[in-house]
Amino acid sequence: MIFVRSLLFNVWFFVLTFVCSVLGTFALMISPDLLKRLEGQWVRWNLAGLRVICGIRLELTGRENLPKGEAIFAAQHQSAFDGFVCLLLSPQGAYVVKRELCGIPIFGRLLVHLGHVPVDRTAGATAMRSLLKYGCAALASGRQLMIFPEGTRLAPGERGELQPGVAALASHSGAPVVPVATDSGHCWGRNAFLKQPGTVHVVIRPALPVGLRRPALLAAVQQSWDEGQEMIRESCG
Repeated sequence: MIFVRSLLFNVWFFVLTFVCSVLGTFALMISPDLLKRLEGQWVRWNLAGLRVICGIRLELTGRENLPKGEAIFAAQHQSAFDGFVCLLLSPQGAYVVKRELCGIPIFGRLLVHLGHVPVDRTAGATAMRSLLKYGCAALASGRQLMIFPEGTRLAPGERGELQPGVAALASHSGAPVVPVATDSGHCWGRNAFLKQPGTVHVVIRPALPVGLRRPALLAAVQQSWDEGQEMIRESCG
């Protein structure tokens, strides 16, 4: 049954993404705001599909920690599910995304028009310059940016070395960093086809002090995630 549900959701996701990409092309001709609203609807429809088809529900806590104005969400990354979260936290949010995604026909072009920040992770110093240029421009316009400092999806409980991009963005923009903890990997594993029914917990943590140097900032992000994971364990009882 889980296999069938997972298959049905994949069909739902790809058909929905194709339809919304086509509609988005026309929406872009009318108004960028209309395109942004369509993006938000795409997220809500996908979350509804996960809930109805796969039995995966979202429990979001810490809404009181959502900042106003520019901010950087530093989120744990365990699953493709995490890609839906930023636009729930911030309707005007933007992601730091893999450049390869921008090469997807129609969909990739819309990512650029929506203001997401593509980064070629293999480009070294060039990637960092691109991140700072476009990421800081997005923040300066009042948008909120989501970045996954781990750089890749990790299984629940697994730790990786945090990448310096989030610290560089914080230093150059002066925007506060808001850690976000999740346990999405328990329902939707890294690169997994099967999606297990259950509740995905997302915890928005308090913003970190502005002005922390890179080692201190990365350590503070990890500590805040650990505290968020403890909150999730307590809520699961």
